[in-house]
Amino acid sequence: MKNFIATGNTLTITAEADIASGAGVLIGSIFGVATGPIANGAEGVINLTGVYDLPKAASQAWTVGAKVYWDNTAKACTTTVGSNTLIGIAVLAVGGGAGETTGRVRLNGAAV
Repeated sequence: MKNFIATGNTLTITAEADIASGAGVLIGSIFGVATGPIANGAEGVINLTGVYDLPKAASQAWTVGAKVYWDNTAKACTTTVGSNTLIGIAVLAVGGGAGETTGRVRLNGAAV
């Protein structure tokens, strides 16, 4: 077909600040994970789908299937809705202890 552009699993973006490889990135309503380091003002690729270990709010315990949101101020995942952006679901239970700062998230492909 002539109108096919891409599968949509990745997106090339222009960074508005330095972005580390593996970091979460929210641009408008698009959330992804950087596939490599992206310098401020440079183009780079983010993955919009897949399962990733991402930073999370240390005070929260997650259950499998819990909705996960991106807190763009803290640059971390949370189960708190508020003004945060829905990015996917938890696929691994994790405790809420101070040292438990990583959560496993399946991205939903579209931040809502």
